[in-house]
Amino acid sequence: MTKELSAAGDQRRSQLLRGVLDLCLLSLIAERPRYGFEFAEALAAGGLELVSDGSIYPLLARMERAGLISSYRAPSPSGGAPRKYYRLTEAGHAELSGGRADWLAFAGQVGSILTATAEPTGGTTP
Repeated sequence: MTKELSAAGDQRRSQLLRGVLDLCLLSLIAERPRYGFEFAEALAAGGLELVSDGSIYPLLARMERAGLISSYRAPSPSGGAPRKYYRLTEAGHAELSGGRADWLAFAGQVGSILTATAEPTGGTTP
């Protein structure tokens, strides 16, 4: 693959991810309360290594202001500074549930278009 195509693919993935990163973070928090660094690790482990801390922390702050998540501080197991953990609120659970349904419907519709058998090109259709 050429460098230009790879860069275009990364840009497309980045744009797609931008629209669902909040749902990914909510889903990770629904598994268990998490602190900041754990989000980047979990996203990378899930194949979303394009996400930087610079994208995660502002989004967490917006979701907290919107009442979707709440935070609390807990001591670090290694004895360092306390860590800020995030957990879902009732509104966050509702947002995640609705967002999952929206994503599954949307992904199914896009998938059906992208996987449909294409008509041969080069001729005219009546």
